[in-house]
Amino acid sequence: MDALARAGTLTSPLRDGDMLAAIDLGSNSFHMVVASYTLGQLRIVDRLRETVRLAEGLDGKGGLSADVRQRALTCLARFGQRIREIPPHRVRALATNTVRLLASPQSFLVPAETALGHGIEVISGREEARLIYLGVAHAQRPRPGSLRLVIDIGGGSTECIIGRGFQAVERESLQVGCIATTRRFFGNGRLSRRKWSEAVIEVGAEFQQFANTYRALGWNEAIGASGTNKAIGEICAAMKLTKGAVTAEALPQVRERLLRAGHIDDIDLPGLSADRRSIIAGGIVVLEAAFAAFGLVRMAVSKAAMREGVLYDMLGRGGEHDPREASILALTQRYGIDVAQAARVETTAIRLFEQVAPAWRLDHDDLLMLAWAARLHEVGLAIAHSQYQVHGAYVIEHSDIAGFSRQEQQFLAALVRTHRRRIHKSAFDALPDRLLDAARRSAALLRIAALLHRARDADEIPRLELEADGMRLTLRLERRWLEMRPLLRADLESEPTAIAALGIQFEIAVD
Repeated sequence: MDALARAGTLTSPLRDGDMLAAIDLGSNSFHMVVASYTLGQLRIVDRLRETVRLAEGLDGKGGLSADVRQRALTCLARFGQRIREIPPHRVRALATNTVRLLASPQSFLVPAETALGHGIEVISGREEARLIYLGVAHAQRPRPGSLRLVIDIGGGSTECIIGRGFQAVERESLQVGCIATTRRFFGNGRLSRRKWSEAVIEVGAEFQQFANTYRALGWNEAIGASGTNKAIGEICAAMKLTKGAVTAEALPQVRERLLRAGHIDDIDLPGLSADRRSIIAGGIVVLEAAFAAFGLVRMAVSKAAMREGVLYDMLGRGGEHDPREASILALTQRYGIDVAQAARVETTAIRLFEQVAPAWRLDHDDLLMLAWAARLHEVGLAIAHSQYQVHGAYVIEHSDIAGFSRQEQQFLAALVRTHRRRIHKSAFDALPDRLLDAARRSAALLRIAALLHRARDADEIPRLELEADGMRLTLRLERRWLEMRPLLRADLESEPTAIAALGIQFEIAVD
């Protein structure tokens, strides 16, 4: 960690007046929040929201219709104009359920990133849940020691979280949302009691998978987040059933008023905006199922959601409380990683990084990924020694790791997968083009560091100089030190052939 702290000078901490932006590519709406970092706090200076209905464009094969795709790109281009003066490392754009369901996400993400002018990360449902809870917790400060249940009904998924303070304790994500549920049960537009009952039972079965666990843990208050819950709360208030909360008494009355319409086009709920009329039925079904599964009596409604959570998460990433650090530590403990060996490899990898970062244009984010990959490079040993780099890569890519996007996990997995043995051509296939150069170069640094410590020797390397000239690397070592390690010398002699698969020419010089 000392070496990592020294290398932290490669980036600049947040300064007073810095601008940050969070973009949420939801299944129903795209949101952007722009904030100023002022006196150690975030001050919202702008909000943009557009109803894109990305989930409406999904077909049964994981494709996205041309008209919805264009609608999304047009929206992102407008967002991009607003934040074109904000540095890329102060912007986070996150895609959620609909993009997770695409058969070929890159076919959408590449033009989407071009339109926005910034990279877009895809996050898992549980990571989405963590960020939602973080946003709600900062908007409505929790009471010390109390537990709260947060439910967020999106267009394509619903997230349920129990948290304490600012930390999520339990996180779940279900494939039910207002758009998806409306299309599934009321696709022809007709509203009937029979179909409604069927919908509530089927959606309720999804909640039952974890409802008992949640109820056993308990909570002191329930809060709904995002547009669907806010819309239902506004309907309850307009019908004079509550002052904005949703209750077990009010919800059936809202449902009865909706069912009397008979058809989605004829829904006339007071307080309901026109752009939500076509999807509100599915949202009410999901919330009614949640009330039944959790035995809820009352649910307050929060104005905050994932986008605010992303902003506060960026504060942590830019300071001493990066949530990813805790996740890496948890993985090292869970899989019994040899922390002494991992630290040796990490320290050497960082030493190498510091020497080539300017020439290779590697930044602080690349440094973090290299350091974390070094800590986790032996995680696969918990499964088997043979091909442990393959096992380790699988664990990293397919685990729910709090704080990490899918691309970040794929980046880490690629480094772990290629840190030893032959480098397969497909090792970097999952990564977007914008990350390929950094990934391949970081992989080379991790390979060299792991190789230098293959003997698990605690002795310091007396001379360690690495020079980058284009795609050529030259490693300089002390001759006497190397001659005392014939196995290492033999490994180094064969490494140029292996590392060439990364598109890098590797040379060793001794003197």
